[in-house]
Amino acid sequence: MGVLCSRFLQPSSRCTTPALSAAALASLGGSSSRRGSGDAGSIVMDAEASISELRDIYDLKDQIQDVEGRYMQGLKELKDSLSEVEEKYKKAMVSNAQLDNEKANLIYQVDTLKDVIEEMEEQMSELRRETEEKSKELERQKHTCSVLQHKLEEMKEGIRQRDELIEVEHRTEMALERQKEYFDCIRNERDELRDELADLKGKSRMGEKHGLVIIPEDTPNGDVSHESPTSGITVVTQEAAQVLESAGDGPLDVRLRKLADEKDELLSQIRKLKMQLEEERQKHSKIDSVYTEGERMENGTDLHFIEMQRDVNRQISEYKFKLSKAEQEMATMEQNVNRLEGQVSRYKSAADNAEKIEDELKAEKRKLQRELRTALDKIEEMEMTNNHLIKRLEKMKANRNALLSQQ
Repeated sequence: MGVLCSRFLQPSSRCTTPALSAAALASLGGSSSRRGSGDAGSIVMDAEASISELRDIYDLKDQIQDVEGRYMQGLKELKDSLSEVEEKYKKAMVSNAQLDNEKANLIYQVDTLKDVIEEMEEQMSELRRETEEKSKELERQKHTCSVLQHKLEEMKEGIRQRDELIEVEHRTEMALERQKEYFDCIRNERDELRDELADLKGKSRMGEKHGLVIIPEDTPNGDVSHESPTSGITVVTQEAAQVLESAGDGPLDVRLRKLADEKDELLSQIRKLKMQLEEERQKHSKIDSVYTEGERMENGTDLHFIEMQRDVNRQISEYKFKLSKAEQEMATMEQNVNRLEGQVSRYKSAADNAEKIEDELKAEKRKLQRELRTALDKIEEMEMTNNHLIKRLEKMKANRNALLSQQ
């Protein structure tokens, strides 16, 4: 611009001097014409002067045309340079707009990445919270499982004790049955002995007929009077007479040998029975220790054994009651657990719905923030474009005013 202005100003400085010379020549021509009226000799000089003035005028015209050509060429060059500057300005504006667009895109990408980072942080915090809740729930489930396991062990122990008591009761019932059978056998043997005793008494009466004298039971020390009704009668006690009568008929020696053999057999049977009784006592020491007296054996079941059986039955009933109570408590606890699980599921569903709503609101908020940032970026870009256009318009007005002032 400065070069063009200097080129434009140079011709104007050149044309000032010829203009002054033309005025001087005109003044000189006017003065010479005024003189010519008075002096005819000076016509030739005036003609020559006028010719020279014409030449100067033509030279000045040529110079003026040359200056006008240079001025038009400078103006053309100025217009070309102005168009080039405008083209460069347009390119610069386009490049600036592209850079602004790229900047806006990069800012949008940065904002998007920030939103993604925020979402990932929120998801991470949500996952951490869920992990903590799951760990707490796992601890609660472990505690509940341990409590239920402990109660299950208690129930198993109660069932085992119940089974043991039932088995003990069964054993006691079996022992009672065996004891009753044993008592029945003893009673039968007693009845048989009584029957045998009655038979012996009957036979003793028959022995008197065979020469045996029965000593009364109230005779002291078994002494009898030496006087006897007959000399061929042997004096014996009533029990001996019964025993001899049971030995059968025959001489006394034969009967005594039979009785001795029967005595040995009975002693061996007694020993066997004692051994069997000892074995039974060892097997059923708790039960046999109660039956120490013969009268209680004859009268039936022992009262102490009945009391022990009642205690066992009472303990069994208590364990059954405890078991039923524990089962009721377990059922109540299961109902409470189911109710709490239902509440937890409802609370969890409500929390999930609230979290979904919160996520939707957060997504909507991020979307609105992005739209707001995009709108602000567009407004800023439009303001920058408006400012550039205003500056461009002002420059164009200034250039136009400069051109108009130069013309």
